[in-house]
Amino acid sequence: MSSPTRSVAANYLQALLDRGIDHVFANAGTDTAPIIEALVTARNAGIKTPEFLTVPHENVAISMAHGYFLATGKPAAVMVHVTVGTANALCGLMNAARDQAPILLTAGRTPSTETGHIGSRNASIHWGQDSFDQGGLVREWVKWDYELRPGQAPEEIVGRALDIAMSEPKGPVYLCMPREVLGDLTDKNCPAPRPRALGALPATPSLAGIKQAAQWLSEAKFPLIITSSSGRDGANVARLGRIAENFGIGVAMPGEPGARELNIPTTHPMFIGVHPAEAIAQADAVLIIDCEVPWWPSKVSPLPHAKLIHVAPDPMFNRYPVRGFQMDLAISGSSSQALEMLEQALQMACSTQPALVASRQAQFKAISGERTRKLQALVQSMQQHTPLHPAWIAHCINQVIDDDTIIINEMGVPMDFLALKTPRSYLSSSLAGGLGFGLGAAVGAKLGAPHKKVILIVGDGSYMFGCPTAAHHVARMYGLPTTTLVMNNARWNAVRRSTLGMYPEGQASKEAMMPLVSLGESPAYEGIMQACGGMGEKVEDPAALIAALQRCLAANANGQSALLNLVTGD
Repeated sequence: MSSPTRSVAANYLQALLDRGIDHVFANAGTDTAPIIEALVTARNAGIKTPEFLTVPHENVAISMAHGYFLATGKPAAVMVHVTVGTANALCGLMNAARDQAPILLTAGRTPSTETGHIGSRNASIHWGQDSFDQGGLVREWVKWDYELRPGQAPEEIVGRALDIAMSEPKGPVYLCMPREVLGDLTDKNCPAPRPRALGALPATPSLAGIKQAAQWLSEAKFPLIITSSSGRDGANVARLGRIAENFGIGVAMPGEPGARELNIPTTHPMFIGVHPAEAIAQADAVLIIDCEVPWWPSKVSPLPHAKLIHVAPDPMFNRYPVRGFQMDLAISGSSSQALEMLEQALQMACSTQPALVASRQAQFKAISGERTRKLQALVQSMQQHTPLHPAWIAHCINQVIDDDTIIINEMGVPMDFLALKTPRSYLSSSLAGGLGFGLGAAVGAKLGAPHKKVILIVGDGSYMFGCPTAAHHVARMYGLPTTTLVMNNARWNAVRRSTLGMYPEGQASKEAMMPLVSLGESPAYEGIMQACGGMGEKVEDPAALIAALQRCLAANANGQSALLNLVTGD
């Protein structure tokens, strides 16, 4: 029998690489020693491993993995330090869970043994960081969690974890790894996996269901499609555009936080806006595709007799404790396949009623045109307005972006205001609402798409949640320059709007400054970027904004991150 010469940690690294994990966003601790030893051993032997990026805050690390997936469609791994690192990553993990983002979150496990093993406890924190059920911290927010046991092959466990993460509906998984187990020696090499894509092939939607949906949509006078993330498959952007244009179906996106992807060009003549209440109330057939919350029932709903069709890998969204949206038809399966099948079914269903299709095309183009005119009028009225208005800021952004730009939007500007047409050009935060997503996501997206310009539009409160020093430092350390636009209104505007929405005539509405809303005198956000080696400016004059944006993108082209502190109103 051969003597063990290879650590389990080395096999773990090989298992990640063999399954397409090219990047690990890592925040190390005392549990990481076997990984570090294995990385150095591999480097000295000329053995390739995934690239480990040192990220000095877990919220930034998991948001980087999230943004990397959104930009590339590929999963990444995050490595954190035992219980405390897991706790710091939990908010970002919630975001990933609600956004169906497949992230392999791994954490060390404080040593279980007090003596007798090379990895036994040798620091006081090894007692303090122990827990009865470390996976319990994350269990509600992952598809699968497990702890690697002695004698187990890490390649089998890693393979299972990633298969589950990448199977629809996708989502994060959690693997806990004790340092004694990683430090064990083995005489087994890590065998290569069979050559196949990660995850199960997505289910094919019911053909009968798709034909019924097509029939209802074809007969409707005011059919509507509402989607939040169907554009995650880039081919669906053109596909949805064709369906809307050819068959006279309006397309809307849900209310705040709105669409998480660009699902149809915002300039498309059949796009009627974000949460268009009047259109939703008028619709007599609605296709809800890849959308958890298509409208807010306390504010608006379709007609009682409207046909309601829900399509998603899991149209019941069973991980949501309460979700009472009515359904006449629920179709599970791949949304991409569903749209392909629907386009063919509508071709036949609409062929006998060209007049109705033409009428619908005209009415939705009129609604879309009116939306565009109102937006243009708003932009015109705000071009000299101070403080800066979101409509003017979006207009200026529209002047400097191109097809090679990715916009990350976290509590920044309404998507309605942006002129976007390219798949994967728009990424937004998840329904979990865990603030701090944007900064890490922007850097992760830049890593995944280094040839693209990445612009983050972020509220000032969300910016502070994003651990900006850590995020800007990582961007500089790894040469991942982005532009950050801080919408600085010095308050929690979402809290203010929520209070006004619930108590429009209440006592708080009469206050010049509501309690718990003001952020006080704003920090010099541009100074934070400057301290991290980037370019930072404060902008208050609307006439100066386009030139400032151009300077930011020029700095990015030269490898330098940039930030504009934009003094804004509502």
